[in-house]
Amino acid sequence: MHTSELSDAGLPDVDILTRMVNQLFSALPSSASGELPSAALPGVQAPVGLLPGGFPAGAPDAPISATLAVPESFGSGLPLSEAAPQGFGLPTEAQLQERIAPRAALQQTAPLTAGAALFYFLEPERVAEQAVSSVVQSKFSGFPSPVPNPLAVVPSSHGSDFLKVGAAPAGFGLPSDSELLALLTPSQFGMSAAPQRSGNAPFYFLRQPGVQVPGWPASGLQSGTGAAAFDINLVRRDFPILQERVNGRQLVWLDNAATTQKPNCVIERLKYFYQHENSNIHRAAHELAARATDAYEGAREKVRGFLNAASANEIVFVRGATEAINLVAQSWGRQYLGKDDEIIISWLEHHANIVPWQQLCAEKGAKLKVIPVDDNGQIVLDEYAKLLSPKTRLVSFTQVSNALGTITPAKKIIDMAHDVGAKVLVDGAQAVSHLRADVQYLDCDWYAFSGHKVFGPTGIGVLYGKEALLNETQPWQGGGNMIKDVTFEHTQYHQAPGRFEAGTGNIADAVGLGAAIDYVNCIGIDAINQYEHQLLLYATGLLKTIPGLRLIGTAPDKASVLSFVLEGFKTEEVGAALSRDGIAVRSGHHCAQPILRRFGVESSVRPSLAFYNNCADVDALVSSVRRIKSGRNSAPH
Repeated sequence: MHTSELSDAGLPDVDILTRMVNQLFSALPSSASGELPSAALPGVQAPVGLLPGGFPAGAPDAPISATLAVPESFGSGLPLSEAAPQGFGLPTEAQLQERIAPRAALQQTAPLTAGAALFYFLEPERVAEQAVSSVVQSKFSGFPSPVPNPLAVVPSSHGSDFLKVGAAPAGFGLPSDSELLALLTPSQFGMSAAPQRSGNAPFYFLRQPGVQVPGWPASGLQSGTGAAAFDINLVRRDFPILQERVNGRQLVWLDNAATTQKPNCVIERLKYFYQHENSNIHRAAHELAARATDAYEGAREKVRGFLNAASANEIVFVRGATEAINLVAQSWGRQYLGKDDEIIISWLEHHANIVPWQQLCAEKGAKLKVIPVDDNGQIVLDEYAKLLSPKTRLVSFTQVSNALGTITPAKKIIDMAHDVGAKVLVDGAQAVSHLRADVQYLDCDWYAFSGHKVFGPTGIGVLYGKEALLNETQPWQGGGNMIKDVTFEHTQYHQAPGRFEAGTGNIADAVGLGAAIDYVNCIGIDAINQYEHQLLLYATGLLKTIPGLRLIGTAPDKASVLSFVLEGFKTEEVGAALSRDGIAVRSGHHCAQPILRRFGVESSVRPSLAFYNNCADVDALVSSVRRIKSGRNSAPH
């Protein structure tokens, strides 16, 4: 492949990268085996960043133990003593030397490990031969072969049979010539390492192992969790909308509690379905019906695994968490609740977990009770215990508050409800993209979530229910697909899940949800949780430094939500000003008016984080809010 073809494909200029590597070689200190060469090694055109994958057989295991320093944020005058968690894709000094040792230039280029991640070398002439859709494509089971639309070159799952090449697009975060030289200067590894910049993006520098920087835990991100080391640069490449420009600025998407963005593999999976599989399911004998049915039921199995349900029969596809909650209210609730029965919810609930129960109570004469929260936004378990009684038939609560980010003690709430014989529904809409969901561990009776909250399409969601309970419940809707036999005198329904999936369902988007779950599983929900927790700590610390900013919801156990109000400004004014800077946040009541009123406000500004956000996104938010507070105009283009 010629240099011009690489440029057309969105890859970096080979000549520039070659020059960078030549200077990198000359800048490195001596190794035990002698001086490293000062010229480019034969066959190696340019280095690329870390790619996720398993350990090749016999490869050294050298976990990254350095702590990373964060540079000064954009115009905010913030201190340099903040730190980013480990796992941002930078090798140790020794690993850099080993990476470019002469043996690495041979045809049998050996990938070197850094924790659970791998180094690869770019061989431009082979890029076209290794077309793969995503950084984690090799682990996907749901994408038909061949895989459409190449985006990157990746290793081939666990074991020693790895591809030798990897390609990074322009804007991958590679430093300039001077930054590489500065990075590799021995003094840069001391306590006084000065941060460098590459364009507008902060660049994170290695410090000596064991050096603790205030504000970050000593452990950083942990390896050995069963997933590849987390690399934010590779993750961001998979979300094309992050390159979108808004008002002349690159989009900073911090409205993830409302909806999450979609990786390329989900977008391409939907496209593939409509190009090659589109058909109704279950009811035809032709080939496309078989393909569509396999894809749809395959997605159901992926959801089952994601939630650790006992059977795929416990997974019902619905439009979203709202429809799932209404399904339980209008089917089980109508069937089993009566006058003076009690339903318990919490102050933290989204309107979707309040209104259906109010409607049911009005219809049945049941009573609705509410668990209070403390001044940090945490469930008060002692008060919850007082509400429980033999009359309690149902407890329905959120696992993570959409307005405050509070993580509720779900297992304890469920166990306490079961002790009095009540059923329990968990609203997991805000939890599934941040926390491991294990319905067997929780022992909940129902669990609801929306696909678009977990990087899947809109208009698709899931209701998990214990199989026996679903089969004891009358269907909410009637129609095709949910019946075994119909006469004018009697109808016989399918067992779960079919009895709750009347009519033609959202087949393509269920398949897309399966692809999203594949993607999350490849990265690892535990790695996502650790990374987001560090980013939340970073953002919380910086927002607290802004005069007149009040955080709403300060529970110690939180997911990535940062609701706040700014003294002297309406929330809609703040939201509009941030949008002018290309920053998307939610401003309003977030369909959770009761909990906001508990804190004396009618609305808030709500930045919310996902695993594709980074410290630069947080820096941009903080700088913009500071400008708003000071009365200055938006940042220059």
